[in-house]
Amino acid sequence: MKRVLTAALAVAVLAGVSGCAAAVRGNRIDGPPGPDDKVTLRVWSPFTEREYDEFAKVLNDFHAQHPNITIESVGNQDDDKITQSIRGNNAPDVAVSWSTEQLGQYCATGSWQDLTPYLRRDDTGFENKIPDAVQTYTRFENKRCAMPLLADTYGLYYNKDLLAAKGIQPPKTMAELTEAAKKLTVRNPDGSIKVAGFVPLTNFYNQRAYIMAPLFNATSTTPDGRSAMGIDPGWKDMFTWQKELTDWYGYDNLARFTAGLGQQYSGDNAFLTGQVAMMSDGEYRTAFIKDQKPDLNYGTAPMPVSDRYPDRFGGGYATGTIVGIPKGAKHAGAAFELVKYLTLDTGALVKLGNGLRNVPTTKEALDSKDLDVDAQYQTFLDIFKNKNLAGPPATTNGSDWIKTVQDFGASWLSGKVPDLDDGLKKLDKQIDDSASIGGR
Repeated sequence: MKRVLTAALAVAVLAGVSGCAAAVRGNRIDGPPGPDDKVTLRVWSPFTEREYDEFAKVLNDFHAQHPNITIESVGNQDDDKITQSIRGNNAPDVAVSWSTEQLGQYCATGSWQDLTPYLRRDDTGFENKIPDAVQTYTRFENKRCAMPLLADTYGLYYNKDLLAAKGIQPPKTMAELTEAAKKLTVRNPDGSIKVAGFVPLTNFYNQRAYIMAPLFNATSTTPDGRSAMGIDPGWKDMFTWQKELTDWYGYDNLARFTAGLGQQYSGDNAFLTGQVAMMSDGEYRTAFIKDQKPDLNYGTAPMPVSDRYPDRFGGGYATGTIVGIPKGAKHAGAAFELVKYLTLDTGALVKLGNGLRNVPTTKEALDSKDLDVDAQYQTFLDIFKNKNLAGPPATTNGSDWIKTVQDFGASWLSGKVPDLDDGLKKLDKQIDDSASIGGR
C-alpha cells in the first residue's frame, strides 16, 4: 500500500448536487440522507493508476446502491494535503490514508472525527468483526477516529530453488534463520557478497525495526504511553540478533552490497533477481512478482520468531489503510454511510482485496469463497488471523518515533552505539521528549 505516488487523478461517479448538513455537534450526530436528498461526497485517497481504478469500481458499487449519493473521487492525496485541507476549512468528506502512524495525531487533535457514536448508533458489531490488532491501530485513547480499509501483513519470502539446493527448509526461529542465511550466502573471490541469504539491515527494503519487533514479542510503549525500548527485553534481543548477523557479513560489506541492488518496487528487486535468497515483505509483493517475474519459483511463510518465544510463530506485524471523516466535512452523515460500506461490507472488501491484493480486514471477508486466493497469498491471510498478530501503536508524535528507531538501528548496526543498554535508554528519552513536544 505504501508506495510512491505518481500522477494526480480525479473522477466524478455520475452526477448530483449537494445537500445534507454535517458534523458531530455535541452528542448529536448526522443521520444518513433521505432517499430524496441529493448529496455529493468528496473522497480523497492516495490511490493512483491501477489501484485508483480498482478503488473507483467499489465507489461505483456504492453509488449503485445509493443513487442519491454522488462521489467525487480524487487520488494522489497524501496526509500533508489532507491536513492542509482541514486547516484551510476545505476538507473532503471522506479521507483515506496509508499512514497509520498518523492516527494518534488525527485523534488527539480532532482533525478526524470520532466515529464511535456512529458505530454505536448503527449497532455495527464492529468489535466482533475485525481482529484486535487492527482495531488497535484505528483507535487512540478513548477515540476511534478511523476504520480499517484493507491491511498489510508481513511474512517471509524465500527462493525455493536456492533453499532446495542447500537442503534448507523455511526457518521458523531466528537461530534457524541465521543458520540458513549463512548457508545461502555466496561470496565473490574478494570476499564481497554475491548472494545474501538474508539482509539484516534496518534500512533494507521492508526490513524495518517496527515490523520485526512483534517477532521478538517486543512492545513499543508502556501502559502509560511512554517508550518501552529500554524496558522490554524483546528490543534488546532483536537488535542483538541483527548485530550478530550483520557482523558476520561485515557492516561495510553489507552496505556496499545493498547499495548496488535494484529498487524495492522495480523489476530488478534483489529477491526477484536471485541476489537475496530470503526477505521480509508484505502480501502485496505477490502481485509485483506475478507482474514482474512470473516464473520465479518462490514460497511464502510466516517470519521466524525469537527463540525465546517459539509459540509466537505464525503471527507477525500488520498495518494498512485507514479511512475517516475529517473535521469540517460538509456531509458527515452521508460520509459515514460510505465509510461503513468500505470497511464492513463483505462484498466491497473482497472486491478491493482481489483488486489491490491486500488483506481484507473483516473476518467474514477473509473467509469469503469469492476471495481470490493462491498458496503464496494464503500465507498472509493466515498471519492476519493468527492470535499473535500485532499492529503499530498510536502516538501523538506520528511517524517521528519510527524514524527515531530506524536511525538508532542504523547507528547500532554500524558500530556507532558502543553500549546497547545505554543506547536504548537514551532512545526512550528521545522518543518521550518528541512525544511531549507533539502534545501527549
